[in-house]
Amino acid sequence: MCGVAGIVCLWDDASAPSLEELGCMVGALAHRGPDAFGVYRDQHAGLGHARLSIIDLERGQQPLANEDETLWVSFNGEIFNYIELREELMALGHRFRTASDTEVIVHAWEEWGTSAFQRFNGQYALALWDMAHRRLVLARDPLGIQPLYLREHRGRLYFASEIKALFAAEPSLPRELDPRGLAQCFTFWSVVPPQGVFAGIEELRPGTARIYQRGLVCDFVHYQPRYPSARFGGSIEDATSAVRDELERATRLRMLRADVPVGCYVSGGLDSALVASLARAATGGRFATFSLRFEDAEYDETPYQRLMVRELASEHHEVMVSRRDIAEVFPEVIEHTERPVLRTAAAPLFLLSRLVRRAGIKVVLTGEGADEMFAGYDLFREGKVRRFWARQPHSRTRPLLLARLYPYLARSPVAQRALAQRFFGRDLARHAEPGFAHATRWHSTASLQRLLAADLRDHIEGLDVVRDLRDSLPLEFTSWTPLAQDQYLELRTLLSGYLLSSQGDRMLMAHSVEGRFPFLDPEVMALANALPDAYKLRVLEEKYVLKRLGRALVPPAILARKKQPYRAPDALAFATDPEPEWIADMLSEPALKRCGVFEPRAVQALWRKCRSQSATFSNADNMAITGVLSVQLLHHLFIHGANRKRGMPELRTLVDRTRHPL
Repeated sequence: MCGVAGIVCLWDDASAPSLEELGCMVGALAHRGPDAFGVYRDQHAGLGHARLSIIDLERGQQPLANEDETLWVSFNGEIFNYIELREELMALGHRFRTASDTEVIVHAWEEWGTSAFQRFNGQYALALWDMAHRRLVLARDPLGIQPLYLREHRGRLYFASEIKALFAAEPSLPRELDPRGLAQCFTFWSVVPPQGVFAGIEELRPGTARIYQRGLVCDFVHYQPRYPSARFGGSIEDATSAVRDELERATRLRMLRADVPVGCYVSGGLDSALVASLARAATGGRFATFSLRFEDAEYDETPYQRLMVRELASEHHEVMVSRRDIAEVFPEVIEHTERPVLRTAAAPLFLLSRLVRRAGIKVVLTGEGADEMFAGYDLFREGKVRRFWARQPHSRTRPLLLARLYPYLARSPVAQRALAQRFFGRDLARHAEPGFAHATRWHSTASLQRLLAADLRDHIEGLDVVRDLRDSLPLEFTSWTPLAQDQYLELRTLLSGYLLSSQGDRMLMAHSVEGRFPFLDPEVMALANALPDAYKLRVLEEKYVLKRLGRALVPPAILARKKQPYRAPDALAFATDPEPEWIADMLSEPALKRCGVFEPRAVQALWRKCRSQSATFSNADNMAITGVLSVQLLHHLFIHGANRKRGMPELRTLVDRTRHPL
């Protein structure tokens, strides 16, 4: 992992990027790559890079060029099949100066153009500058594991791995929260690219390459999830064997394609246990594992974590997290997420990645993606129950299946039968519409908008972000099974923008740690998407094929336990005594009015309700407090309280690769 940055002149009379501008961008990304810093400049473009050295530690510095130095790249991420691609390209006559995966990108573009991205097995965000043709290529991996933001301003295009680098380059960039971005966050839990949180700043869509050349802009989609009608034709035993083979290959690839030690997260659940077991088998040397523990028993999974650790015989590290810990680091968390969050779950992961770095590990494998690929969430089970109920909406027995859902929640929405049937029975007649399974979550989250200031609420009520999402669905969406439709929407909304961003890349890279995700390997995803629905969700048993696979790899107690998604204390983490000073500052009437997003009296009434621990404090209230605090911090850190004075930071060994007189 690294930090990518750059400036390209879109107008002929735009000024050439300066060393100071690029240096400020790289400096803002130094936490992503503290090992080396470099820039490239010419009359029309500049690239910057902050490097986290993982492959070819000595020679992989960036920006990196082809043989005649007309094509330059700044790259964040990994191309896991770079060795195989390198051999293929060498056979075609390409010459290499390094053993890095970065150089493979340059030659792959020369040989295959946009088709190169379909050959990459990796996670990446990159910028290619073709000096001879004045052509910029920006590209992002299939699911958006690596971030990439861009903003046009006064004839220039600014792009970077994080928004703070855009602001560092150009203090005059307007800084406003985007109402549409807020509406998406208060519905889907995240923005959906290309929408951003800050007005005018766009997030490149996952699976997309964008080309800028002499005033023209063209997007090329190199990856789109597919759910083929020709399903996997083997038995469940065949499927279990096939999934093991692909997951084993994907894990081994991510474990061994690194010139530094690689560790694993162990959560106590099935997904991380499978990855850790396969990773342990792939290496005979040092094997480090890392786990989160919670003082609150409701969230703690320590017994299952330690059970797996004994099985692995690993060098294990733990961090115990209290409510107070979450509240204290939350401002730093928002500084890195650069977007609102409705859950505090990112904060413990921030602390966990800090532990990883202090243990001397730069790379960790996690089980992220298994729930999306193999139907592990209660949302998928909820959708199945509600569709079953919708076929006989007056049935008294069918809605009783709701009791099988959300067993891990203290305030479970199915705890009161009559209330649950009213809540989940809403809009059953619309069961064939896209987003039916997600509608209850989107509806609950959108209730947060009741706290918005009147002007903003009126504006947002005129937006229909759900309709916009439906309008953007691929043409073949309606031909997919209901489960496939639900999985696709989960990828587009929660996985990419929230789990892989706010809880993933941003918390890992806050401490210069790279995350790798075997379940998101292209071949693993293709196989999972081709499996019959019943191999993933068997009646109401989630991840059926993974559980069968786990019989040979995971202790029985982990297989037998009821699913408990990763969660952390939310609003109550902020209602500690004494509470951190920043909370009172952010919830004060002047701060709320200055931000202009929320109605002060409504927010302060909700905060009093939270502090009193009222029995009527709901899950929606819980999300609302976290959402309000995160937006207030976002406004303070990036708009009101932002220091707009610019000066290039002191970066040791900032290498300037200027090739042409400026």
